[in-house]
Amino acid sequence: MELILVSVRGFCAGVVRAIQSVEKAIELFGAPVYVKHKIVHNRFVVASLEKKGAIFVDDLKQVPEGSVLLFSAHGVPPLVRDEAKKR
Repeated sequence: MELILVSVRGFCAGVVRAIQSVEKAIELFGAPVYVKHKIVHNRFVVASLEKKGAIFVDDLKQVPEGSVLLFSAHGVPPLVRDEAKKR
């Protein structure tokens, strides 16, 4: 059997955009910035964003009123968006 090693490909464009969105929000609004669910399935990326000021939450009740909130690229139901707008 022949084993062929390929070079690292990096993140897809969607992941890169998601990371940049969180970083830009922190830059514009300051920390903390709340994010509904983890934006990527990579614990190292999540930890890096947490160090910069992102707080990942599963429930909108964890987000203080008036806070900046981003949704993950995976999306959320319209009901969740409506609830977030009220806060």
